Amino acid sequence: MAFNSVNRRFVAGLALAGFMLAAAGCQSSDNGILDFGFGKKDPTAPPPPQDPKVVASQLRAYCPKVTLRDGTAFFNTYAKGASAKPKKKKSDAPEGADAAAAAAAQTGPDGAPVDPNRDPAKIIYQASITDVTRDCTHENGQLTMKIAVAGKVVPGPMFAPGTVTMPIRVAVQHGPDVLYSQLHQYQVQVTDPSAATQFVFTDANVVVPEPTARDYQAYAGYDENTPAPGDKSKGKRKKRVAATN
Repeated sequence: MAFNSVNRRFVAGLALAGFMLAAAGCQSSDNGILDFGFGKKDPTAPPPPQDPKVVASQLRAYCPKVTLRDGTAFFNTYAKGASAKPKKKKSDAPEGADAAAAAAAQTGPDGAPVDPNRDPAKIIYQASITDVTRDCTHENGQLTMKIAVAGKVVPGPMFAPGTVTMPIRVAVQHGPDVLYSQLHQYQVQVTDPSAATQFVFTDANVVVPEPTARDYQAYAGYDENTPAPGDKSKGKRKKRVAATN
């Protein structure tokens, strides 16, 4: 009788322990805190989302990023005619010595040749772009951007108080297609030779077609490759060629 009594108590204890574990399982929630990898995923849970397509609301909030192309963050202004040297008389040093001195004057400390039109010792101002930003609005099937460029102008060895004109280009591309491109001749007055002059340039009229995907690219930076507005050398050359025909 004693053995049967102990056996019944043992079976009742196991049943009670199983009931408590089942109750605890019903009351717990799979919040990831106590997930030891033993549970199974809910078969009724929706699958994880795939790469979502761009919807209209996202396009209306889309504002293309502005970047600087390599080599467009700096702009130097050089002294004009600074490389000109007075002519020497016949009684001066021999011609060979003159040629050697001229060659030495056109090489830098490391022996590399120096462009006389871009000699670092003849810099008047050195301008640099330190930051770019933008703001966008979507209306009437168009994207209007306001692109701002912040920078500074530092006086150089040939500093003289005055105005520095910086060629700043703003452009927007869609793949290889140029949607907007404008060159601005932005001027900054520099008077203090001991400190950098800060500037902020803004192009508020960048208007391009409304994008259909988030794949526009905006650029801002210095562009020295465009001829100055007063440069008519190409036009004169064409006239001369026409006159000889």
